Amino acid sequence: MYPLVQVAGWLGFGVLGIGSLAKLVRMYSEAKREKSVLPTMSAYYGLRSLVHWLVPLSSRNQRMRPVMTLVSYLFHFCLLVTPLFVMGHAVLWEQHWGVSWWSLPAWLADVMTLVVIAAVAFFALRRIAAPEVRNVTTWREYALLLVAVAPFATGFVAHQQWISYQVAIVAHIVTGVLWMVAIPFTWLSHMLWFVFTRAYMGSEFGAVRKARDW
Repeated sequence: MYPLVQVAGWLGFGVLGIGSLAKLVRMYSEAKREKSVLPTMSAYYGLRSLVHWLVPLSSRNQRMRPVMTLVSYLFHFCLLVTPLFVMGHAVLWEQHWGVSWWSLPAWLADVMTLVVIAAVAFFALRRIAAPEVRNVTTWREYALLLVAVAPFATGFVAHQQWISYQVAIVAHIVTGVLWMVAIPFTWLSHMLWFVFTRAYMGSEFGAVRKARDW
């Protein structure tokens, strides 16, 4: 099992790191070629916009859709924090790479995992029920929702030992690697763009249009 974990871990992190770096380099090259993007960037207005949009219900559009906003914020927070600080992952980091840090209590990791699963179910139902989303939804969006939730579902099943632990943990490893590999090559890569796109929009509105972008 340990060689499988190591190989899978290196594979996932390798593709994630190289693919993400390639995406960022390409984004920078395109922004530089555009001529008007980089000169517009402002540290003050970009940071102001970024901080503002990180606060739930801070904009009028978010306040008009409070349920969607709160579910989205909870989903993204748990999606990013849980894999980093769940106890099992922290132990693996310490065993294989000699890096140790604080880990979540088991009960809290379970709650955050269930939040991710419930949020994905909410997003899927919204794509079915809301015409403005349903009209632009294809099978790819549903597939990516499954990719995003699968490591959490399999990890929860493994922790609860509802089925054979070996089967569940292998499924967890495979889906976790698939999740990392998918990030640079699908719309999951918006986690890479968020800081830069928000900083650019804030800079354009604040430094050029002399207005807020919310």
